[in-house]
Amino acid sequence: MTTEADVRPAILWFRRDLRLADNPALAHALATGRPILPVYILDEGPVAPPVGSASRWWLDKSLRALNGDLQARGSRLILRRGDSEAEIHRLIAETGADAVFMNRLFEPGAFARDADIAHGLEGDGVDCKGWNGTLLARPGTVLNGSGQPYRVFTPFLRTLLATAAARPHSAAPDRLTTPTEPESDELDAWGLHPSRPDWSGGFDWSPGEAGAEAALSTFVARGLKTYSAGRDIPAEPATSRLSPHLHFGEISPWRAIAAARADADAGHVPSFEADKFVAEIGWREFSAHLLHAFPQIADTAFRPEYDAMPWRDDPVGFTAWTRGQTGYPVVDAGMRELWATGYMHNRVRMIVASFLVKHLLIDWRRGESWFRDTLVDADVASNSQNWQWVAGSGADAAPYFRIFNPITQGRKFDADGRYVRRWVPELRGVPDRWLHAPWTAPPETLRDAHVRLGADYPRPIVDHDLARKRALEALAIVIAGRAVEGD
Repeated sequence: MTTEADVRPAILWFRRDLRLADNPALAHALATGRPILPVYILDEGPVAPPVGSASRWWLDKSLRALNGDLQARGSRLILRRGDSEAEIHRLIAETGADAVFMNRLFEPGAFARDADIAHGLEGDGVDCKGWNGTLLARPGTVLNGSGQPYRVFTPFLRTLLATAAARPHSAAPDRLTTPTEPESDELDAWGLHPSRPDWSGGFDWSPGEAGAEAALSTFVARGLKTYSAGRDIPAEPATSRLSPHLHFGEISPWRAIAAARADADAGHVPSFEADKFVAEIGWREFSAHLLHAFPQIADTAFRPEYDAMPWRDDPVGFTAWTRGQTGYPVVDAGMRELWATGYMHNRVRMIVASFLVKHLLIDWRRGESWFRDTLVDADVASNSQNWQWVAGSGADAAPYFRIFNPITQGRKFDADGRYVRRWVPELRGVPDRWLHAPWTAPPETLRDAHVRLGADYPRPIVDHDLARKRALEALAIVIAGRAVEGD
């Protein structure tokens, strides 16, 4: 007679799927009837991607939330740190587990590592299975008529939405059976929360599955109705703010899409607003599929001729950019928002990225690295794809000659100055007419606003017209090189 004690446990290996609902690996593990060992490994192996400081802050809070959700169901989260493969084998030796269930990661290094781990475990007689729990469709399944990965977004989205099928919703289980062994690391010992100093005081987020659901509900109730226009106004709370929740897998992208479409179907919002939101989820998907198909784009140009761009070494300019001291108010507001909150409005991300790459002619990879460290939603695929979009070197990218004017961008998308005045308070008294180019204001206007350029607020570190001319000259070098190669 087989008793419960004779049944070997199954390891449920959490990675970027930190949720209990709509979790295919968890659902399949539960279906086996085995005791379940929920595990998270802080991967320090050779292919582990660097995790930025802001992302480590989020991870700390998300793991605490997940552990709380598990404890409420009679379970717990087992924490381990080190090389993932070694830690999985150690857990198997400690517990006798003979099955590992996981949701796959699709970044090239992690994807290959998972395949190697699965192959090794199967050779040892351990059942190892993985599912897609993070994307709308598994990379490699959305292909063009020639069987190749899409390089242009619009046909990719069309095919994705026509072919990808949502999994049926699965609720979080009421209870999980987890053995009392093995021991777990203490999360505090990992030091994910910043200290000396703790710079996260302005982070107004609620990581975790409940926080993700709350963010989705708030967005559908308040932002979705005017999403297509409101998402470009940084002072308005019109964006979903779901990106970090999606990155850490606290909510499924299908769940977000279903909520938006349900609201449109009920007549609460125009259908085109829901469609626009779905398209933005699709852009995230496009980035993930591109990185899986073309792994080199994480650190090299998708269009290789752009690696010949004559980038400038400008440490002073780069430092001014990171600190929000460029002298262009909308750029500085965005960089200060990023530093204070771990987030930046999507329209402003394009403005500040364009400024770095085109006004300062600094390599997009330096900006990508800064964002990776300071964004709570830092994602290898989205981050590199979006930076290359701005730099003109990516798939379906904006042309390099499209150079955002930070003055006109500020006047167009922050016409009343609410965004700039929030994050650049030293300019609070400058009238709207002059706010986005304070150096053009009459001296008496600046005096009345208590602003001394060069003292209270910097003068522009580069002239827009001269920077634009320099950027186009750099582009001409790339184009000339491409023509020579074509000959």
